[in-house]
Amino acid sequence: MAWNPKGGGPWGGGGGGGPWGGGPTPTPPPNIEDLLRRSQERFQRFVPTGIGGGRGLLLALAAVLAVWLATGFYRVQPGEQGVELMFGRFVKVTTPGLNYWFPAPIGEVLTPNVEQTNQITIGFRGGEGGGRAGATRDVPQESLMLTSDQNIIDVDFLVQWRIKNAADYLFNLRDPETTVKLAAESAFREVMGQTSLEEALTVRRQQVDDQTKELTQAILDGYGAGVLLVDVKQLKVDPPAEVIDAFNDVQRARQDQERSVNEALTYRNDIVPRARGEAERIIQESAAYREKAVRDAEGEAKRFISVHDAYLTGRDVTLRRLYLERMQDVLAKSEKVVIDPSGGGTGVVPYLPLPELGKRKAEETRR
Repeated sequence: MAWNPKGGGPWGGGGGGGPWGGGPTPTPPPNIEDLLRRSQERFQRFVPTGIGGGRGLLLALAAVLAVWLATGFYRVQPGEQGVELMFGRFVKVTTPGLNYWFPAPIGEVLTPNVEQTNQITIGFRGGEGGGRAGATRDVPQESLMLTSDQNIIDVDFLVQWRIKNAADYLFNLRDPETTVKLAAESAFREVMGQTSLEEALTVRRQQVDDQTKELTQAILDGYGAGVLLVDVKQLKVDPPAEVIDAFNDVQRARQDQERSVNEALTYRNDIVPRARGEAERIIQESAAYREKAVRDAEGEAKRFISVHDAYLTGRDVTLRRLYLERMQDVLAKSEKVVIDPSGGGTGVVPYLPLPELGKRKAEETRR
């Protein structure tokens, strides 16, 4: 009978398994060579048979490697940019089309859409298409702003933006949309703080939009955000709801004032040119009368001088001519009847009212 060296004697002393079963039989330790052999047998089950174990293993590894390398092909769609990473670090940006890069886990490719226009609403939430159509919810902490004349204005506006540089957009900003929103809101408050309430509500709305867009773009470029601002557009510009009634009263009073001023300007523009024209007409008539009076006086003086010179040359002739001219002027204005005594007629009355008869005949003719 064989003895178990670890049994402790024939009576099973010491925990051994003697002939009387004095204790449990201990488990022998695992054999390393058996473990290796069984592992090799399991591995060989997956290796193709008939062509040799080593060669089949190489072929299997080559096939796996080929499939892995084939996963490196990727396509960038129109409107996208491909951003290639190696071990998580940016390498380059690729254009749309079929490209190749190291497969995972060595390489990785991100393809953000750089032509899609994104929009952010500031001052309100909800609406259809990003506008104020439909149900909206006002956000006073964003919409209430202070103008340069210490007035409060309630502004809702829309910011539209696109990706300008995919690499900067992906790696320089943790939350691009929030960054764009905060930058636009800050820029809008700065521009509005330099604009009066009246200008913000009327004549400078487009200028406020343009200045906000330029300032926001400068802020984002300073961050290296890779974002292009497309448009900034105000959707609603009103005084706060608590004072809008009083503000409307002020606006109506200003409109009445402007209407009165415009009516006064219209009256002035009508009466002043007419008064100036009348004054110019009187001046022209005065100048013409003066010119006529001066010319007449000069003519009379020259005529008198010529008569005086002629008188000095021939006094008798000049006196006779002056007498005849004067008599012609006097007789031309008097009523006279001339009777020729050479006719030899008799019975002619000494006086006939010929002028009166002539006037009476003229009156009858007019009737």
